[in-house]
Amino acid sequence: MTIRIVTDSACDLSDEELAEWGIGMVPLSIRFGDDEFVDRTELSTPDFYRRLASSEELPETSAPAPGAFVAMFNQMASEGATGVVCINLSEALSATIQSARTAAKSDDVEIDVRVVNSKSVTGGLGSIVLAAASAARDGASIDEIVALAEGMSGRTRVYATLNTLEYLKKGGRIGGAQAALGAVLSIKPLLDLSSGEVVAAGRQRTRRRSLEWVREQLVNAGDVENLAILHSQADDMDDFLATLQDIPGVDKARVNVIGAVIGTHGGPGVIGITYQVHD
Repeated sequence: MTIRIVTDSACDLSDEELAEWGIGMVPLSIRFGDDEFVDRTELSTPDFYRRLASSEELPETSAPAPGAFVAMFNQMASEGATGVVCINLSEALSATIQSARTAAKSDDVEIDVRVVNSKSVTGGLGSIVLAAASAARDGASIDEIVALAEGMSGRTRVYATLNTLEYLKKGGRIGGAQAALGAVLSIKPLLDLSSGEVVAAGRQRTRRRSLEWVREQLVNAGDVENLAILHSQADDMDDFLATLQDIPGVDKARVNVIGAVIGTHGGPGVIGITYQVHD
């Protein structure tokens, strides 16, 4: 049997990683006002952040239509796959997985498709997808790959800090006065996305302290798997990486640029980490 892996553009894997592992990626769409773009196809990540900086309103994301998944599943079949495992961003954050499930049940799909809720985003989703693709290349069965992905989902942790409250204001999550006060006080929100939902984990008064909090999550976790460092065009990313160098395994960590799907809500300057803890 030949099993292939499909995901969506919230995985934030690079084009090179997708090609190397033969992973199919179905993109979401990004809309700035009346202008709608297919993520990564019609709007690159750098272009997205340039538009975001000049946009007064927060852009919106929309899930792919089921037909886009049908086309991808059938492409995999035409390339010789006997089954597909489709791993999507958290169901709590997007309707993308519903489109994938609808497509998997379609009479137009010519192949056995299993859909997995990663309960994660960006590098957390990406690490599960890469592990599934590696297992598929090693000859794992479709049931084994589903079990692997579901098991990793429960062990995945994602922590991050925002650099600004501006995008929470644009999204209507906080008021203008609150955002202005936060800017004066240099308040940096802390986020825990480990459950597949965005959970406020506190706040710090300075960027330095907020990054120390992110580092502490990794230190306190002990020995972890598949560490990735996440950022959305953060100018101080190299400085943050330097603070991690004494932690075992950091030299092997992947560095993920946060794409438009998640960057829409966090804005530029987000820094975070993701990894899997052991059972």
